Amino acid sequence: MNKPDPQVEIVVDLDAIAHNVRVLAEHAGDAAVMVVVKADGYNHGAAEVARAALAAGAREIGTTTIAEAVELRAAGITAPILSWLNTSDADYASGIAADIELGVSDLAQLEAVAAAARRLGRTATVSLKVDTGLHRNGIPFAEFPEVLERLAKLIAEGTVRFRAIFSHLALADEPQHPVNDGQRDRFLEFIATAKEHGMEPELVHLSNSAAALTRPDLAFDMVRPGIAVYGLSPIPEQGDFGLRPAMTFRARVLRVKRVPAGGGVSYGHDWIAERDTTVALVPAGYADGVPRVLSGKFSVWIGGARHPQIGRVCMDQIVVDLGDNAAGVQAGDTAILFGGEPGHPHADEWAQALGTINYEIVCGPRGRVTRTHVGGDR
Repeated sequence: MNKPDPQVEIVVDLDAIAHNVRVLAEHAGDAAVMVVVKADGYNHGAAEVARAALAAGAREIGTTTIAEAVELRAAGITAPILSWLNTSDADYASGIAADIELGVSDLAQLEAVAAAARRLGRTATVSLKVDTGLHRNGIPFAEFPEVLERLAKLIAEGTVRFRAIFSHLALADEPQHPVNDGQRDRFLEFIATAKEHGMEPELVHLSNSAAALTRPDLAFDMVRPGIAVYGLSPIPEQGDFGLRPAMTFRARVLRVKRVPAGGGVSYGHDWIAERDTTVALVPAGYADGVPRVLSGKFSVWIGGARHPQIGRVCMDQIVVDLGDNAAGVQAGDTAILFGGEPGHPHADEWAQALGTINYEIVCGPRGRVTRTHVGGDR
C-alpha cells in the first residue's frame, strides 16, 4: 500500500548534490574532495548525500562525531571517513573498530585513542587538527612539539598510524582577508615542524567551501567543503558559483478560503485585510522549522507565483495571501517555502530576513517534517 503524501516535507535532490561535487572538484584542481556530512548531512541525509557525493567523484567523507561516522559505516559507506570533534572520553574504540580516521586536538585525546587501540589490539588512524588562528578546536603551536613526541612513540610501537594534519579557516568567506594568508603561513609552520620531528603526513588539508571556491592556493592535498555541497553559496554576495540548491522545503495547501476586508488573520490580528481577499492555509509552523520571528517576512510559491505569508507563524500552520491571483489554487496543491527552482523563495532570503546564514536555514526543518530523496541511482 502506498503511503499518503506527507503534509510537510523536505525533498533532497541527489542529482544536485552530484552536480555541486563536480563544481567543487573543478575548483579543487588536483586536490581531492572530502564532503562534510555532519549533522545528518546538514539535514539532507548523511548516508544518501555521502553515496551521491562519492559516486560524483568525492574521495572522502567528513563528520563531527564518531557516532556519525560509525552510522555511515553501518549504512555501507566504505570510503575514508574523518571524525574531528571528540572529547577525551569519547567512544574511540567504536571508531577504531569501524576504521574511522580520528581527529586529535590535544594530548589527552591522543592518549585516549592509544588506550582504546591497545584494548582492541588494533592500530588507530589519527590526524592532527591544529589551531592556525581560529582559536576554537585544534592543537596550539606551543603544545605541538609535545604531541609530536608522544605521537612518534605511539607510531613506533604500532599503536597508531599518522595520516594527516588539518586546520580550519576563520575568515574564508572574506577571501582576500589577510587572516587567511596568516593561517596558511601558520599551517605551513605546523607541517614543517612535524617534518622536523621526523613525521611526514600522508596529506594536509585546510580549505572549507568558501576557500575551495575562491582560494585555489589553499587547496593543498584536499578540500573539505560543507555548505557548497548542498548547493548554497558560502559567500552569497559573490553569487551562487554555479551551485544548485538540493533541498526544497514544501507543504500541501490544507484549505483555501475568503477573508473579508477588515478581517484579521492569525493570533493577535497582526495582519488585517485591506480588501476582500483569498488566503491559503499551509500546515507548516514553528514546530516544523518555520521560525516564528519570520512572521510576515517571507513569501511562498503557490500556483506558479509568489504570495506573501501573513499574520503570525503558528506552531502548526501559516497563512498565505493569494490576493486576486487565487484562480485554480486548491487544497492539496504544493506550497514551496524555499527551494532551488527559478522563482522559488531561496534559503538565503530566509537567512537575510533573520540575520543569520543559510547553514542554519537548511538545518531548521524538523519535527513532523518528512525527508524524501530524489535523483541519483535510486
